[in-house]
Amino acid sequence: MGIYFNAENKHFYLESKDVSYIFRINRIGFAEHLYFGRRIGRENMEYMQSIGAGSTYTQMPNERNQCYHYYNPEICFYGTGDFREPTLMVNNPAGDRLVRLHYIGHEILTEKPKITGMPSLSGGRTLILHLEDEISHFAADLYYTVYEEYPVIARRIVYKNNSTDNFTLDRAYSFNLPLIRSDYKLLSLQGSWGFERAIQYTDMQKGVVSIDTKRCTSSATLNPFIAAVSPDTTEESGKAIGINLIYSSSYILKVEGSSDGKGNIMGGINDFDFEWHLSPGEQLETPEAVIVYSNEGLGKMSRAFHDIYRDKLINPRFVNKDRPIVINNWEGTYFNFNTQKLIEMAKAVNGLGIDTFVLDDGWFGHRDDDSSSLGDWFVYEEKLPGGLKTVIDAVHENGMRFGLWFEPEMISENSELFRAHPDYAIGVPGRDRCKSRRQYMLDLTRSDVRDYIVNTVNKVICENEIDYVKWDYNRNVTDNYTLSLPKKRQKEFAHRYALGLYDICERIVNGNPDIIFEGCAGGGARFDPAMLYYFPQIWTSDDTDAEERTKIQYGSSICYPVSSMSCHVSAVPNHQTRRSCDMQTRADIAHLGPTGYELDPTLFTDEDKELVKAQIKAYKEDRELILDSDLYRVENPFESNYFAFMLVSKDKSKAKLTCYRRMNSKDEIKFIYPRGLDPDKKYYIPERNQTLMGSTIMYAGLQPYFSPRDFVTRVFHFEEIK
Repeated sequence: MGIYFNAENKHFYLESKDVSYIFRINRIGFAEHLYFGRRIGRENMEYMQSIGAGSTYTQMPNERNQCYHYYNPEICFYGTGDFREPTLMVNNPAGDRLVRLHYIGHEILTEKPKITGMPSLSGGRTLILHLEDEISHFAADLYYTVYEEYPVIARRIVYKNNSTDNFTLDRAYSFNLPLIRSDYKLLSLQGSWGFERAIQYTDMQKGVVSIDTKRCTSSATLNPFIAAVSPDTTEESGKAIGINLIYSSSYILKVEGSSDGKGNIMGGINDFDFEWHLSPGEQLETPEAVIVYSNEGLGKMSRAFHDIYRDKLINPRFVNKDRPIVINNWEGTYFNFNTQKLIEMAKAVNGLGIDTFVLDDGWFGHRDDDSSSLGDWFVYEEKLPGGLKTVIDAVHENGMRFGLWFEPEMISENSELFRAHPDYAIGVPGRDRCKSRRQYMLDLTRSDVRDYIVNTVNKVICENEIDYVKWDYNRNVTDNYTLSLPKKRQKEFAHRYALGLYDICERIVNGNPDIIFEGCAGGGARFDPAMLYYFPQIWTSDDTDAEERTKIQYGSSICYPVSSMSCHVSAVPNHQTRRSCDMQTRADIAHLGPTGYELDPTLFTDEDKELVKAQIKAYKEDRELILDSDLYRVENPFESNYFAFMLVSKDKSKAKLTCYRRMNSKDEIKFIYPRGLDPDKKYYIPERNQTLMGSTIMYAGLQPYFSPRDFVTRVFHFEEIK
């Protein structure tokens, strides 16, 4: 397995677990896609060239019977007879936009080089395909990275100016992936605040279907993920091609169907309001796209994403390390707390198994509501006399570590920082800025602003014993403009914002390697692979209602592992939906990820304390399944009255099934059919005091016997009997 080049027929064979990706350099020097799918032999695949209705196409210059549109392209050009969506758009010095990228060579590396200034998967055998326009000397390097143990191909493009002239890019996508057929359904993850990553299906069209964001963030509205799935694809069968961008700013993913029954998936940096200027010798590196192929349905596709992210993306210091079990004060107090209240909360959870106390928003500047003080990262002494130390000492005395909330990218108009540096806020000189949540955003494209953020946040961290940081981001960018660029280069803003974000993450997150950082964006509005590179867990949603969370966590699992989904037990009635679910239901759903409690524990009864203590004990016994297991989605809450997740250890010796029923129906008999066990192994089910073969459990099923109420759960464990 790996990367092979046949010099005779100029075929490239990229092989990973279960997958072959094959293209060739054709007679006229173009990179022509031939095959992507289940593992096949290294055959001459020239016969896969797909010829369409030639009368509708334009001949290539000096080619009698050849047309760009005949080929399934690895990269599409504009203005030369290829009428598909182009992968790039370049303005040449003469004013034309023509480019023909011919093959000039390639390299095969044993390990992929890192992308400058952006997160990406680590390792992997890599092919670099060098292409160049022979007239303008504009060039593109196409990167293909293969992971032999995973059905994954990582793609990106580096655009280069090899000339002595200046170029301007109006589009710079990361990849183009041809589809040999166009009858796919398209799966995307749409949503909003409090309802992130809901599953959405769209028919592939003759024409373009696209998802995007223009918010300078990956957004809650549409996650940077899309999958093309066969019409008959289920969790366990059928073809699925999933694509996830490792990127956190404005992006676009497009699927184009053509009249001849073929198609293309493409995308990367959003070309809306985008330009990038390349002087001689300069280059632009694009974000990496992770492409997964599955011939065994959505389940196998998802597990491939989970595995590659845990193995090649998430910080290895934390990926399999026990995550903090937190008590967070936010929904328990909001801004209304003082030192004594925090100490009382810490005492109230002593002995329950909670190991980290997190002080949320309101500890800094003069912050009593959300109208002030963002950017003023110094302790609010009137609220917390003696600073953080008094609280931290009390937390330590009660046997816990201490965590702290920041929102480093933001600035309040009512702040010392804004009064001293109003220019630090993103905005156009002479125009009033848009507010959101009564705050502005700091201009991360500026090095002096980034230095301020890094220095002030690191100062708080260095002066206090902090083990955990919650990094929040509560609004999207507006008024896109920066004083750091001339007026002709303002369309570089959105991508430069991403590069600025990654720079401060490198200097704060990776600069404090012993602290675990949790990402948050008004809930889950920036839940993307690039953030997972820095934050091994991300607050999945501000909506903590167990009923709503079944859908949010189900949709998130399409491409993100449960170990990345931070989930809390909160008070009832729920603060977002006003729904009441019992404490056990809330915990069973919240314990399908890094977990904690977000409420006022001083209100716990003795019964509550015993229940929480038992819940945490059970959670700790299942921790390894949260961190590193195979997920099987057994019941879909978008389609039925039920939700069920099955977590199975890699060696299939241990598993956990969490079942949930939304509405009670006394006449309904329900069987759940677990998945992922070894059919030939025997498993003990402690909740039933019963031993059964894996085949019996999976094919005959289990009846959960839910209690006669709405919003209830049942949990089953499976332990191999040897």
